[in-house]
Amino acid sequence: MKLYRTDTNIIIEHEGVYFVRCTDNFDKLINSVDLFTDLLMWIRSGTPTANGGMMVNGSLLPPMGSQEIWAAGVTYLKSREARMEEAAAGSADVYAKVYEAERPELFFKATKQRTAGHGGKVRIRKDSTWNVPEPELTLFINSAGQIIAYTIGNDMSSRSIEGENPLYLPQAKCYDGCASIGPCLYVPHGGIDADAIITMEIRRASQQKYRDSVSINRMKRTHEELAGFLFRECSFPQGVFLMTGTCLVPPADFTLAAGDEILISIEGIGTLINYASE
Repeated sequence: MKLYRTDTNIIIEHEGVYFVRCTDNFDKLINSVDLFTDLLMWIRSGTPTANGGMMVNGSLLPPMGSQEIWAAGVTYLKSREARMEEAAAGSADVYAKVYEAERPELFFKATKQRTAGHGGKVRIRKDSTWNVPEPELTLFINSAGQIIAYTIGNDMSSRSIEGENPLYLPQAKCYDGCASIGPCLYVPHGGIDADAIITMEIRRASQQKYRDSVSINRMKRTHEELAGFLFRECSFPQGVFLMTGTCLVPPADFTLAAGDEILISIEGIGTLINYASE
């Protein structure tokens, strides 16, 4: 089941059929113990809409309310290698230690104000010379710490800033337009397929500049492990989104340019499209 958010209503897609629901409290809607059952009960008493497919192909808001977005780092071997490559002399071993450590790297990423939706713009920091998108499976975890839904995340990163010093991570990761999630909230009956493929493509002037794919099962840590550490000594009354890290990293000679089109797809969820801007 998929849950889309527009500026006027909620669209629920189930088995190719669309239903429209109005809600003034998206936080309450999604922060559920069993969101799949809640939505299923609602659509069984609802009426399908004929133009639901057209509505979800339009402008969509991020599928979030007042929740924060957090992120995990160095959860894939490829990410570890990329961080070591970008790091200034003497800093590379920090990322090797994080990859092997019991405690994962977790950091605050964005608020709704700094997050774009499907079709929206993500920003390139003007004070950075090396900028890339990072495609990430993103968990939605309810206030009880249960993973109940999934979406696609674009963790925009300023690699030149983080590479200068690992302590610059907040500036490399957190700024206006630094994140995007969407196009929907994927609510399966059970967890996401462990072998689902994530793909990223970057186009410039309609020409493909980068494309690669990998299975999400390449992650070193489990989703439950990441969620468990996030909820240690932290509470999230409306739930929280957690980006789970990336293993698709463009080559070192690539940096985003204004106007680039970024397409991130995850099997079962769909495709999130964004455009880079300064």
